[in-house]
Parts: sequence; C-alpha cells; structure tokens
Amino acid sequence: MKQLDHPVEVTYRCFELDPTMGRDIKENIYEGLAKKYGMSIAQAKANTQRMVQMAKEAGLDYQMDTLILTNTFDAHRLTMYAKHKGLMKEITERILHAYFTESKHIGEHKTLTELAVEVGLNREDVEKMLASDDMSDVVRADEQTAKQYGVTGVPFFLINKKYALTGAQPTETFVQALKKVIAEDQITVLNSEDGLNCDEDGCEIPNK
Repeated sequence: MKQLDHPVEVTYRCFELDPTMGRDIKENIYEGLAKKYGMSIAQAKANTQRMVQMAKEAGLDYQMDTLILTNTFDAHRLTMYAKHKGLMKEITERILHAYFTESKHIGEHKTLTELAVEVGLNREDVEKMLASDDMSDVVRADEQTAKQYGVTGVPFFLINKKYALTGAQPTETFVQALKKVIAEDQITVLNSEDGLNCDEDGCEIPNK
C-alpha cells in the first residue's frame, strides 16, 4: 500500500476454517492437522514449520508448539463489534498476535475481554456483548458471502469484489494486482475535448 500513490481501504471479513471446533481442545495443532488432512504428525510439523519460516521472514514470531486450538466464533464477533467502534484493525492484529505468538486461549471470553480493553474498547460493553448473541448474524453473513465467492481457505484477498488473490503472496503480487484494478477504475475519455461543457456556472461553447 505504501508503494501505491492511491488510497486503499482494507476491510477484514469473517471466515472459520472449522466452525464445528469446540472451545476447549485437547489436541495440539500438529495432531489437529494430522487428523484433518490424514497425514502423520511429522508431516504436519514439517508443513507448519514452512509457515513459521514464512512468518519469520515477514517479521512475525509464530509459536506453534504452544498454540491453543479453539473455536474462533466469539473472536470474530468481537472483531465485528470493534469494527463499529473504529478499532477493527487494532483488535484483529491483537487477537492474531495473542493466538500465534503469545499462545493465549482466544476462545475464552476473559481473554478476549482483556485484549479488547488493551486496544481501547470498554470492558463492560465487551463483556455484555460476548455474553449475548450480538454480532452473530454479522459474522454468519460474512461467512455466507465467503461461500458465495467460493472461499475455502485463508488467506483470501478480494479486490473490488472482482479480483481474488489466494494464499500467502509476495508484496509485488499485491502491488501489480492493485495497480491493475486502479488502472481499470480510471475513467477514459473517448471523445475529444471539443464540445459543450457545462458546470454549475452555466455552459461554455468551445471556440471553433
């Protein structure tokens, strides 16, 4: 985005890789992947290690050995709540850091509340929201939209509801994709400048 001389708005959407997952899971990430994809623990660790290395190259510290698997529906609800408060990016980044780096249990309301307070949300309001079903419809609406677009995994980037980028892509791929979309959005004047031009002050007839 810094390489583009054009405004770009980023909006996070909700998507659960496994909506059926429970809140308290005994399996670790490697056991969960092995079970889901029918691979060995060793294969799961090898695949995960590649992701850890990619994260490291991007300046992220992923602690997969101590990561706590859990259901993320309430974390998504909190993100949608924060969106209405203008803190969507902040809470999303905080939750992801808590999950991947700090090994926090983001399925617990107590943990989510503490993270919310850290980014500037009101404790009592967040506790009340989490204890209710607020934002559930918003999360499910996002997930339904994802189905309509054929999203089956993350990351998935949709640009102007027209172009999609899937998987972890290098920066240059995003730059080129955004430049393409920006160019297509620009208005191309097909006729010459000669013609009757009108504005709020009236019309000007060009000199012939």
